[in-house]
Formats: sequence, structure tokens, C-alpha cells
Amino acid sequence: MDAIVLVGGQGSRLRPLTETTPKPMLPVAGVPFLTHLLLRARDAGIDHVVLSTSYKADVFEDHFGDGSSLGIELEYVQETDPLGTGGGIRNVVSSLRAAPGDPVVIFNGDVLSGHDIAGQVAAHVASQAAVTLYLTEVDDPRRFGIVPIDDDGRVTAFLEKSDNPVTNRINAGCYVFRRDVIDRIPAGRPVSVERETFPELLAGDDVVRAWVESAYWLDLGTPESFLQGSCDLVLGVVSSPAVPVTGESLALAGSSVAGDAVLSGGTTVGAGATVGAGAALERCVLFDGVSVGEGASLTNCIVGRDAVIGAGAVLHGVVVGDGAQVGAGVELQQPARVWTGAQLPDGAVRSTVG
Repeated sequence: MDAIVLVGGQGSRLRPLTETTPKPMLPVAGVPFLTHLLLRARDAGIDHVVLSTSYKADVFEDHFGDGSSLGIELEYVQETDPLGTGGGIRNVVSSLRAAPGDPVVIFNGDVLSGHDIAGQVAAHVASQAAVTLYLTEVDDPRRFGIVPIDDDGRVTAFLEKSDNPVTNRINAGCYVFRRDVIDRIPAGRPVSVERETFPELLAGDDVVRAWVESAYWLDLGTPESFLQGSCDLVLGVVSSPAVPVTGESLALAGSSVAGDAVLSGGTTVGAGATVGAGAALERCVLFDGVSVGEGASLTNCIVGRDAVIGAGAVLHGVVVGDGAQVGAGVELQQPARVWTGAQLPDGAVRSTVG
């Protein structure tokens, strides 16, 4: 079965981390986030995945190659100009192998979900729908596009963000398309599935159905949600084949953590990273090669590759870019961002950086 993963976005809300790495390739619970998605797709019966790339496209193929290490076949198609969600889907159509009536699964490349992919596909096939959308229910749908449905599970509309939403069901970023519907998306220009493709289907005779599920769901587009997703995987709140053992922390092979350092809340310590004596890390993600000095205290922090956190530094809610250096005794409070390669001298006390 074919799948398409949309991974072309620049991830601007996660800067400075995405200055050097595409968002789906940032490490979440010890591996690139895309690894979790691909393994779950594989386990749902998908054996051929086309990645629709754009920003820093070479990074994906350099890491995953042909996909054989994950037990899945990967192909890559790069957008030269931004094409939107629908345009990105249409742009890879020549790489699909599905027959006109076969299902093709489409994933947004920045959503962490525990939903039943195989169940969604089976429901799509059984209903003979043009498209079947995965919908989830959220406490506050005002930040999202909302999707009302009728009593038979058919989608009735696609509505923009509203202060008075008519439903709490939102588009959760996984679609099953009948292959011939993809072929009908206009080629060579930007197309939004939410604003153009889906409304056009509803206006015609096509059936668009909903797969509503209350499984774990999280859009990893912000530092806060990125951190939550990584910690939830480590803690076992949501499962992934890439995280076979769960607990309060995850220290990757080649890392070094002092015996009296305290790691909690789902913290991840990357390969080659070091954590000094007496340091305390709660709900943090350290990328590969990070150095955390003695007695440092980090809470709700993401620290980029090869960055250095000095002894006794106190950081809360901080994003530190690759190769940055935070001096000894520095204090930083949310919502600080230390940009790639920046150097903060010892003893500097700041509320925000960036």
C-alpha cells in the first residue's frame, strides 16, 4: 500500500532548531520524529512511502536512504516551489503505484498520533469514499480548522478558525484518498486540500467520510508541543516501535550522565552528550553532543546539537540552538531562545534572548 508524507515545511516556529535541520528530522525521544511515523505506517501495512520534500530536502535521503533499515521502501520527490498541501500531494503522483480505486494514505509530517491507521484504511475501503479524514476532538478547537459531520459520519463542511466553533472535531492530519481523486488535483500550482480540494469534493457527488478517534494526538509545531511529544514517548504516554523501553528518562548510547545527576519527566540525553555532577534535568531534550556542566538546572528545555550549558546555569523553558554556548551561572527564563552559535558569557542573567 502507498503512502505520502508531507515534509516540505520550514518549521519556522521551532527556530533556531530548524535553521540546520528540517522539522520532521529533529530528534524526538532519541530518533528523528519521522522515524516514529514511518514505523507506525509500516506496522499498519504500508510498504511504499513517498516523501514530499522541499526545505533541506537532502537531509531526508541522507539519513533514511531507501528505507530498508526500517523495513519500508522510500522514494523522494522535491518541490522546487511551494505547492501547499494539495499541490504537494499531486506533485508526487508519478511515484505512486496504486491503481485508480486503491487507497493512498497521506500524512502530515509533524503530527504525533496513536490512532488506528489500519482501521481508518479499512473503513475507507468499506465505505467506498473518495476521501476519509482522521478527526480528533480537542478541548479548545478555536486554534484549528474544524470539521462538522452528520449522523452517518459524512463530512459536511470545512470551517476556518472561529471564536465560536460549531464542533470540537478538527482535521488531525491523516487522510486516505482513493488514488483517482489525487489524479484530479490540479498539477503545477499551489493547492490547499482544506480550502480547495475538500470543499470541491463536498460540492460534487463525492463522499468524504470521517474517522473519529480519541487516541493520543499532538501537532509538534511549537517548542512546547515538540517537548511534550518527546517526553510523552519516553514516559510511555504514547507508544512507538522506536522506543521499546520507557521510563523517567532516556540516555542514548555514547552519552555520559554523572551518577548523582537527576533526569526526570521524560528527559532525553542524546548520543555523545554529557551531563555533569549534580545537574538536574526535568522534561528536557538534549540533542547529540550537548554538554551540561556541574550543578546546572534545566526544566522544559530543548538544547541543540553540540551546544554547551555551563556549570550552575539555570534555564527554564529555553530553546538553545546548535553549537550555542551558555556560560556558567547564566539564568534564563521562558520564553528565551539562544540562537545557533551564540555565546553568552559567564554570569549573565537575562529573561529573554533572541
